[in-house]
Parts: sequence; C-alpha cells; structure tokens
Amino acid sequence: MNPVVIIPTFIYPRRHRGGTDVVATYDHPTAPNQPGELGRCLASLEKVEGLGLVVILVSADVSIEAQAAEKVQAICNEHPGVTTLVIGAAEMALIEQRMAQLNIERLSKEIGLSGYGAIRNLGLLVANVLGFDAVVFLDDDEVVDDPEFLTKAMYGLGKLTRQGVPIVAKTGYYLNDEGSYLSKWEDKWYNRFWQQGRYFNQWITAAMKGPRLSRSNHVCGGCLAVHKEAFRRLAFDPWITRGEDLDYMLNLRMYGSDIWFDNQWVLRHLPPASNSEGTRFRQDIFRWLYEYRKLEYSRALIDLQQVKPASLEPYPGPFLESGLRNRIRLTAWLRSFACSDKKAYRLAAKAATGAASAYAEAHCAKYFEFQYVWPEAMGRMESDQILSSALVRSSMLRVEAAAADAAERAAVRAAANAPAGAAPAGAVPAPAAAPGAPGAQAAAGMPGIGGVPAAPVVPRPSIDAGMTTQIRLDMEE
Repeated sequence: MNPVVIIPTFIYPRRHRGGTDVVATYDHPTAPNQPGELGRCLASLEKVEGLGLVVILVSADVSIEAQAAEKVQAICNEHPGVTTLVIGAAEMALIEQRMAQLNIERLSKEIGLSGYGAIRNLGLLVANVLGFDAVVFLDDDEVVDDPEFLTKAMYGLGKLTRQGVPIVAKTGYYLNDEGSYLSKWEDKWYNRFWQQGRYFNQWITAAMKGPRLSRSNHVCGGCLAVHKEAFRRLAFDPWITRGEDLDYMLNLRMYGSDIWFDNQWVLRHLPPASNSEGTRFRQDIFRWLYEYRKLEYSRALIDLQQVKPASLEPYPGPFLESGLRNRIRLTAWLRSFACSDKKAYRLAAKAATGAASAYAEAHCAKYFEFQYVWPEAMGRMESDQILSSALVRSSMLRVEAAAADAAERAAVRAAANAPAGAAPAGAVPAPAAAPGAPGAQAAAGMPGIGGVPAAPVVPRPSIDAGMTTQIRLDMEE
C-alpha cells in the first residue's frame, strides 16, 4: 500500500460562526493570528515510519484565503522532516479548471474547501489525482506517538475477510487528554434524553475487549484509512453539518461495504476548548435530523441496502430512531436552564422543529444524486499528470515564497541586533526550499517547463498490509 496522509485545517476569525450556512460552521477553527495545533501534529509525524506525502487542506474565510495558505506553508516549512503539499484556494481553482477541461460537471458544493464533507472529498480527489491507493485522514489537533502508526493504519486494508469481502475502510480510536478512550459524557439530569456518551462508551468498551479487527459502529474521522476501492466509488456527504465520518460508515453500508475497527491503532486527540457547546449541539441537531431523514429516504431506493437502527446498537442506533426530534428539543431546553451557554441552547431548541427539520427535508436526496456523478469524475481524474504537476508546482512556489519571507525577517532581526558601526549585511541571500517540501528538488536546480520549475517526484511509500492468514485470526467471525 502507498498511503497519503490528509490533514484538513481551518483558519477563520474568532467571530466566524458560519452565518446562515450551517455546513460551514466548524468546531475548532484557528484564528489567523494564532499558531494553532497544526505544527504540533506535524512534529509528531516526523518519527512515523514509512511516512510519504502529507497533504494539508486549508479551509479559510474568503477574505484571508491567500494569507491562510501562506501561514500554513510557513508552519510546514518549520518541519522539513515531513514532506508536505499545501492545497489552498489557488490549488482549488486549478482543480476546478481541470474538471471543466475534462467536462466534469461543476461540483463546487460537493468538492471544495468549505464544509467537512466537501473538504474530505477534496482530499480523496487529490489522492486519486496523485495516484495513491490509500488515504489516511488525520485532524490538525491530534498527536501521533506510535512510530508504527502508518503500518497499523494499513494492516488488513484491501485484504479479504473469511467470507471473501474486501476491507476497504478502517478506523482506530482516540485517547483524550486524560489518556482514556472513553467519552467524558456526564450523567446529569439535563442529559436524560440524550445518552450519546453513555451509549458510545458501551460500544467502544466491548470493541476494545474483542478481536483486533471488528465491524465498526463508529468512525474517528481523524484516524481513518480508506482504500482506493472505496474512495473511487463512494464520496463523503457534503450536506451533513458534522459527523461526516460516521455518516461515511452508514453510506458504505448502504452501498454494500463496511468500516472495520482496529483496537491497536490509536492516537491522541487534544482539541482546544470549544467556543460554544450550545452552537455545537445545534450543529448536532442538524446532523442527526438530516441523518434520520436521509436513511428514511434511502429505504425507497431499491439498489441500496437498508440500514436499520437495530443493527447499530448500542451506538448510534438510538439517535436514528423515531421520536428523535422531541428528544433533541427536550435536551436543548433542559440544557438551556442548567448550562452556561443558555442562549445558544435556546436557539438550538427552536432549530429542532424549524430550520433543522426543513434542512433535512430539502437535502436528504442530494447525496444519492451526487453518487451517480462521483465515480465517473474520479475515473476521469485518476493519476492525472497535468493536474498533479500543476498542483505540486503551485504549492512549490508558495514554499519558496514562505522561505524567502522567513529569510528576510531573519535578516531584519539580525540587522537590528548587530553592533553599532557594523558593516551592512548586504543583499538577503536567496533561500533554499525546506528539504522536506515538494519544492526542494526544483529549488536545487531541476529543469523547468516553460519557465516554471518542474514538479518534483511525489514520495510514494510502500507499506505491507499484512498476511491474510494472520488478519483473519485477528478478525471477528
């Protein structure tokens, strides 16, 4: 297997709340003037064995798209041991241009840098264009401690179960800041009708005691491996407000596949504090009502397998059953009395019977329509040399610009600290690209085409997925 690591990162002003677009509201965006957690994540990847290319997808407020990409590139340049490719608004424009040339219908809502599902679809598309056969998704607020992280990610991927079914996707699990894989859910009176944490804890406790590989009812989007046989035919849902990872598992089941849980594949999830738990719960309301309505709609489509809540016990089945809307409304009102974020919870309660229900009804069919287009688009763009070269060259130019800016700032600092009367430093020397960046070979003198430096070779690791006989021993019946 030759996996590429995909990391979305979100750069938005603190005042950003997504506006009327519920899809473009994010849990933990990084403010433009803050360093964020991405550097910590990249530092942890430096010791991972077999690490090849790391693609960073930069979602940013439209007013600061270019600055956000430059900021992310500067962070990447500080970690030359990690080969990175930054995909920002400029690269997204190249992708849309190439799709138009290939007569692929405009999919700006479905594939792009806005919304959790669309961003993950962009990651799948970039992996497909660059010719990788597996994707490993991470989040920028995570830390990888295990040098064998990628080896464990690839274990079993693409192999056949005892029944001859290929393993096309798998997930691991998170440890929180207390070193536990259990949810911090609190058994409070205001959570009486919303036992999400309790049910999740029941499920993962059983999964951790079972065989290494078992069919999963849960997905950690920041610890997710997807084989090309899955991502070439199945996209993420760009209309879901959050929980696009769990939704992907449900989509796989509807289309005849599954996600497997690996209880030996782990990382640490260390997110910053949430700005508003009430706003996050409002996003959950849109998510669960949409999911419920989407599964209802899918049962009318004869070419899909039915996914019933009873098959998803103890989690997330209870959140896909009838009566969901009343439970949501009651929970939001109870929390509005007991929790500090009272106004946000009151707004959430109103959304349950208003905007969220209307949103679910209006969008529940769109994913299935999109699914007719996705496989054809991925087929046309697989290993596209024109686009892959353009993406790497575009990112490479940003590498060199970020390095030049860093060198200029260093020269200014040196001049300010120089002794009085010292000779002028002279012209600032032209910087070299960071040795681990895609632009490094071009900066070292690779020949160019038409005045543009040639794109360097993208690293392609080779990781063994393991022996089928051992995998089957590590797998549930």
